[in-house]
Amino acid sequence: MIAPHIHESHPAALKRLKRASGHLQKVMTMIEAQKECIDVVQQLHAVERAIRAAKEAMIHDHVDHCLEHAVRAKRVDVQIDLGEFKNITKYL
Repeated sequence: MIAPHIHESHPAALKRLKRASGHLQKVMTMIEAQKECIDVVQQLHAVERAIRAAKEAMIHDHVDHCLEHAVRAKRVDVQIDLGEFKNITKYL
């Protein structure tokens, strides 16, 4: 069985994603109620910001804790860690 993969940023990211979910629900309600486009777009912008903030926090946490730890530990498989770093940064 794989051990849980929880970092310091996970609770904050989850909080942001729940906020984004609430904003998204509001957007759908606003569209159904035929609200003004500017108001709908403003809420969509809030959804994007919340999701982006969660993603960035998780990426930075991963770099800070997983990859930095591997480099400091002078692991032999550093190439794997560098590949992982390259993979995760494409999501920035």
